[in-house]
Amino acid sequence: MLADITPLRVNPDFRRLWFGNTVSYIGQQMTAMAVALQVYAITGSSFYVGLVGLCSLVPLIVFGLYGGAVADVVDRRRLGLITACGATVLSAALAAVAIAGLRSVGVLYAIVALQAVCFAMNSPARSSMIPRLLPAEQLPAANALASLAGGVGQMAGPMLGGVFVGLWGYQAAYLIDVAAFTASLYAMWRLPAMLPGDPSREGEAPAAARRRPSVVEGLRYLASRPNLRTTFVSDLCAMVLAQPRVLFPAIAGLWYGGDTRTVGLLAAAPAAGALLGSVFSGWLGRVQRQGMAVLIAVASWGAAVAVFGLTRNLWLGLFFLALAGCADTVSMVFRNTMVQAAAPDDMRGRLQGVFLVVVVGGPRLGDFLAGSAADVFTPAGAVIGGGLACIVAISLIALLQRSFLTYDARRPVA
Repeated sequence: MLADITPLRVNPDFRRLWFGNTVSYIGQQMTAMAVALQVYAITGSSFYVGLVGLCSLVPLIVFGLYGGAVADVVDRRRLGLITACGATVLSAALAAVAIAGLRSVGVLYAIVALQAVCFAMNSPARSSMIPRLLPAEQLPAANALASLAGGVGQMAGPMLGGVFVGLWGYQAAYLIDVAAFTASLYAMWRLPAMLPGDPSREGEAPAAARRRPSVVEGLRYLASRPNLRTTFVSDLCAMVLAQPRVLFPAIAGLWYGGDTRTVGLLAAAPAAGALLGSVFSGWLGRVQRQGMAVLIAVASWGAAVAVFGLTRNLWLGLFFLALAGCADTVSMVFRNTMVQAAAPDDMRGRLQGVFLVVVVGGPRLGDFLAGSAADVFTPAGAVIGGGLACIVAISLIALLQRSFLTYDARRPVA
């Protein structure tokens, strides 16, 4: 039942990459917390703190697609190194701003936006490397380990960022982030060349590497592959239709009579469930009907959110939110595995770019939909209705996309 660490045990390149990504992600989350605290200290406004997220959202969406296209025509190792170096320099720039005592939110916004560009260019390249390092049967374990690293980063990074800012100032968090990036840089530097195309021709640039980056070509390919397309649609069903996080401040007071600490518990519960789902992910590698597993996991997310909407006991509500987070981890592992295994290597970067855009943009659309529904109806109606709508939508997908329902990991078909 525990997470399968076979990829870490048998592949030194993957082990270094995973460790480097884990350390650098903790550093990135520390920086995100420090920037939010610094912006609030300068402005005293939560609105300006919220704009930090917007400054990163737009570059992530725009450059996520373009970064995926670039990753399909260049050496992915080199692209990963260049963009990681750029992110390191930008964290150093944040430290310099803090040390200089410059009180300008515009400068902070600009640096955050540039960091998002680096991440958007780096993420598709890094993710599309994994199928080149590991055999297909180890991909579910690798993706579960990636989810575990993300959960640790999301929980530990903000906490450590707040502690270091309180002890030694904003520059402390930024400088530690710079040091953390060295782990990722070292892991990338030790990798072999990662030219897209036939892995047996590593020393020779394949045809894909001689073409210009084409986002449209990737989207056209995705539109013609029903199983891969459904991996993204199913995630949008969960994240757009049944995303309750924007309602947590209202729910904390109306349902539980709580305060900001209650909001924090509600926000942490899905992350804790996702982390537990990653820890106890050993069984995922034995599942062959991965399409069916995705549909069940997304339906479970919707059901857990709907039942959460019926609860008025805080601990019971936290349990169902954690259950939803666990279901989301299962869905993510299998969706990412299907994209990595069923797509040709010279399309993986673009598909990982789409994956990034869906993961980043879907919850934001869900926030807007849930907030609007809560204003029209009630928070309870928005949460319960969203969960039920998710179940209905995923049931329709199961009826209309039979090939996805019968997808077999032993014979991956895009």
